[in-house]
Amino acid sequence: MSIPYQFKETLLSVEHIDVTLGERAILRDVNACVKNVTRPGVQQGQVVGILGPSGVGKTQLFRVLSGLSRPNAGRVLVGPEQRAVERGRVGVVAQDYPLFAHYSVVENLRLAATLSGCPRGEVDTRVRELLARFELEGQAQLFPALLSGGQRQRAAIAQQLLRKSSLLLMDEPFSGLDLCMLREVCALIREVSQHDELLTLVIVSHDIEAILSVSDTIWLLGRGSAQQAGASIVKVVDLMERGIAWSPDVRAASAYTETRRELEARFLEL
Repeated sequence: MSIPYQFKETLLSVEHIDVTLGERAILRDVNACVKNVTRPGVQQGQVVGILGPSGVGKTQLFRVLSGLSRPNAGRVLVGPEQRAVERGRVGVVAQDYPLFAHYSVVENLRLAATLSGCPRGEVDTRVRELLARFELEGQAQLFPALLSGGQRQRAAIAQQLLRKSSLLLMDEPFSGLDLCMLREVCALIREVSQHDELLTLVIVSHDIEAILSVSDTIWLLGRGSAQQAGASIVKVVDLMERGIAWSPDVRAASAYTETRRELEARFLEL
């Protein structure tokens, strides 16, 4: 059953991105955009999954989107104001869930809130809200080394949300997870996506099933042919149009199975 939604202003623009390492073309003319998706009665952010086989250039695209690397050509514009992406202005949750090791969880979150410009009198309130939302109140005084992998991930996401960026990038959040933890992470991503109407999550992964479970749009990154120099976005899959976005039971839908098979078949060609 289709859920009503509307597209509004552009929140992320990826325009003619080229990346070359030495003489090797990694990315070639990558173009895409994300618009604000609104749903009646729901605060709904955007979740874009970037899928592609290993070695195709997902990491390089991740670095360009986050401002960590500058492309050889093209630009990335972020937020309703469509400003050029800058290093440190975009939320990034890497595979190792980086937190300051010598700070407790609550100290990590306070620092993030302070650096984002949160008024001093509101810092503790915002931090308490995020600790409660991500079920970390019992771990607030612990150092990162004492947290489980799931707790570290939740703390890292909370830390980035406190930075008030309109773009949050996650690198391989499903890697190495057992089935129970995978479902927990998918549920967490769905919850985070409703944190802010203008928040866009971009998740880089090669896990087709997990990406299908949490995304509303998929960008398939690959080379259209063996002769193509560098990877580009060879297909955009609109999961909203297919009626398989925003549902925790999406795996039970026939369209989910059809889309998974379609993407698996396309992977073999990339």
